[in-house]
Amino acid sequence: MESSAASVVTADGADAESRKPQPSRFKGVVPQPNGRWGAQIYEKHRRVWLGTFNLEEQAALAYATAALRFRGRDAAANLRPPPPAADEHEFNFLNSHTKSEIVDMLRKHTYADELHYSRRTISTTDPTLDNNSPSIAATPAAPEHLFEKSVTPSDVGKLNRLVIPKQFAEKHFPLQIGGAGDAIKGVLLSFEDRSGKVWRFRYSYWNSSHSYVLTKGWNRFVKEKNLQAGDTVSFRRSGKRLYIDWKARRRSGPPVRTVRLFGVDILETAAVHGGGCGGKRVIGEMNGVGFGCGKKA
Repeated sequence: MESSAASVVTADGADAESRKPQPSRFKGVVPQPNGRWGAQIYEKHRRVWLGTFNLEEQAALAYATAALRFRGRDAAANLRPPPPAADEHEFNFLNSHTKSEIVDMLRKHTYADELHYSRRTISTTDPTLDNNSPSIAATPAAPEHLFEKSVTPSDVGKLNRLVIPKQFAEKHFPLQIGGAGDAIKGVLLSFEDRSGKVWRFRYSYWNSSHSYVLTKGWNRFVKEKNLQAGDTVSFRRSGKRLYIDWKARRRSGPPVRTVRLFGVDILETAAVHGGGCGGKRVIGEMNGVGFGCGKKA
């Protein structure tokens, strides 16, 4: 009886051991209980998670990409066989983004798309350059004006998105379209404002509303620049660098505040000093029906 029980325990232990995920043959790659593969890299003795991937080789490539950004050209990725050497454009692309931005791309599986988009952008703006030719120092041209848009209430509201008019989106910010039935993949775009600060927005296509939009990061831009409905945002490009600017619409008269009265949205404005109603507060309905100055009965 005792020997039989011991054999059962041994068998269970062997089965459990056989089900344990085997370690990866690639550096920076760890197996996951669900059969997928994770990628990680260490920076100053702290683990940086690079995402989860279906294939072991995909996780190994993610680690190799992060190693190039974190440790430079001589990074040891331990890939067997080694990946094709990154070209000069990819090194420039890596170094033009922060480590956290590259990690974000790897986690969201958008790195390849964004690298491809950056190649298309530079080839479109300067078709005489190819990926293997050295860049020629030249005096930078003045940024080319692309388009501008007067922002709507929903552009600066709680939706956290700016709708890009279709004709400008498809002309200046073309998106890669996948196979039949696939949604248009989104990318991260970086824009520089007049102060030199870089703003990073998620740019994608919303099938639900058939619109091109800037989303992630847009709400922070709205708050910092204090954008309001009717203000204008404009976009420019110089080479592969993108620029964003803003301009407030002319606002004259007293400040306007929206209030709720008897279930109706109304505009409440302070009367101009010395104006009608003896300097008292004037209230007008938003739908255009005004409440004029009246005398007491």
